[in-house]
Amino acid sequence: MSDKEKFFSISKAAKLAGVSTQSLQYYIMVGLIKPTVVTETNRRLFDEKTIERIKLVKKLNKSGYPLRAIRELFLEGRA
Repeated sequence: MSDKEKFFSISKAAKLAGVSTQSLQYYIMVGLIKPTVVTETNRRLFDEKTIERIKLVKKLNKSGYPLRAIRELFLEGRA
């Protein structure tokens, strides 16, 4: 981890993105989001770019896209 890059815990990342910790854990489980770093003690940490992606998932889901469709968009590289 570089000193210049800032990483956030799962609870802080969820709060910054405006989702619950449970929602973020679900996004990870279904493959929508990946932690930026996993420490030796298995702590999942997230950078600002990943937090923006979480916000995008939330926005798309709120506008009617099912999570499965969002995941497919990401896999196809459209988002």
